[in-house]
Amino acid sequence: MIQRIQSIWFLLAALTAFCLLFIPIIGVESSSGYHVLYGSGLKTTGGNSPTNIPLLTSTAFAGLISLMNIFNFRNRKLQIRIALLNIILILALSTWFFQIVKGISGVSVLNFEPGIYLPLIAIIFTLLAIRGIKKDEKLIRSADRLR
Repeated sequence: MIQRIQSIWFLLAALTAFCLLFIPIIGVESSSGYHVLYGSGLKTTGGNSPTNIPLLTSTAFAGLISLMNIFNFRNRKLQIRIALLNIILILALSTWFFQIVKGISGVSVLNFEPGIYLPLIAIIFTLLAIRGIKKDEKLIRSADRLR
């Protein structure tokens, strides 16, 4: 299970998704102050900013899907479907991030933080895991032909 390369890729995708919770994604300077977007919500400097529970849950769920997908090693087709579902979820999260920033009124400066690249990196890790699963499937089919 853990010695397969796709398990490493899924673990890296999960860690990358969890990093969205702690690494800033976008910084926005507006008329109401400076806002920083994290995977858990929009934080305003100098003000009390609540956590966006649906966004926090969705971000954590994207990481948990990758983490739990490591243990689906016996059903490779299901593992690929779940990985594709996770890619769709990460793309939806990215869209949601930009919609949150777009909803801030009076934006004067937009700063892209290091977290802006994390969804793309998580998708790349998931695609590499899918490639590893397909290689395993091909190897198993070739071994079945030899029997």
